[in-house]
Amino acid sequence: MSTRYKIRDPEGLYFLTSTVVGWIDVFTRKAYKNIIIDSLQFCQKIKGLQVFAYVIMSNHIHMIAKADEGLNLVNIMGDFKKYTARKIIDEILTSGKESRKDWLLYALALYAKQNRRQDQDYQLWQSDNHPVLLASPKFIYQKLNYIHNHPVKSGIVNVAAHCIY
Repeated sequence: MSTRYKIRDPEGLYFLTSTVVGWIDVFTRKAYKNIIIDSLQFCQKIKGLQVFAYVIMSNHIHMIAKADEGLNLVNIMGDFKKYTARKIIDEILTSGKESRKDWLLYALALYAKQNRRQDQDYQLWQSDNHPVLLASPKFIYQKLNYIHNHPVKSGIVNVAAHCIY
């Protein structure tokens, strides 16, 4: 495993990217995005996550975040991904609104099997968060600008301020 992208400074501010396995477009429904938002809010209130900016794209999430002093960002993000994976998969299984249900479950099960996830039937997230330490104001501004403009460049909205997620 690469040592390039690791959370080395426990009090550092990071640009994080959490990606769905296979870059599958899971976050196409409002219900799935709301699970992400609800979980981020829970992590802010209860787990000590500080989120300064985020964007939810169709198959990944970018955020600028850090953990409260004395807390572990790796553990917080692990809990976030574990919980959101379970809730989103439950939503796919039970909502009755997902036209891609069989295909999604097949793909997520295939990734779980390929990645030898013995303890789970499905895998939603890639294992890492691709953390990049934001060590200067210039780098912070660059990543903040990227988060704000990514939905525009991807054609989701015409104006960054119109992006709901």
